[in-house]
Amino acid sequence: MLKIEELVHAYIHTQCDFEKELVLTNYFQADWEADILIIDAEGISHEIEIKLSKSDFKNDFKKSYINKDTGERFLKHDKISCGDYVCNAFSFLLPMGMVDSSLIPEHCGIIEFYHNADTWDTEFYLIRPPKKLHEDSYWKLNDKDLFIRKMALNLLQRKMEIKGKHEELIFKNPFDLKNKK
Repeated sequence: MLKIEELVHAYIHTQCDFEKELVLTNYFQADWEADILIIDAEGISHEIEIKLSKSDFKNDFKKSYINKDTGERFLKHDKISCGDYVCNAFSFLLPMGMVDSSLIPEHCGIIEFYHNADTWDTEFYLIRPPKKLHEDSYWKLNDKDLFIRKMALNLLQRKMEIKGKHEELIFKNPFDLKNKK
């Protein structure tokens, strides 16, 4: 069975241009985590959400958040479809034939994949390109310097996680509020 990490690896290494695009995986933006986030040189962004089961796909349309100022509740895909979303485009990456394309909202792109377990080849098919949700650059909506600092911190944290799996690491708690003399 193909693991999600293997699918992500196959997609970004066959479909993305690392010399022209910034490619992030499992990146939190706005109120949700992007499985794959691609930002080109002009700042045009494309979020790709991976769904491996019908139930996971259906649950994506139940995701919501509450505006902290107004208390108003918004569904994720309502925000995306009206262009009130940080990314310029949004697509689903799905196993071939898992969901009928007529069930997927028009604002969403559809990318299907077929994985051959015998050869370990994974092929990707653009079924429907995503609609452009708005014209604003990702960098107009996000602080680029803060973005870079967050990326650097995430890399450091992941390095420590990986290193910690191979050897015991002991860190002082930076939030320890003991009285200092």
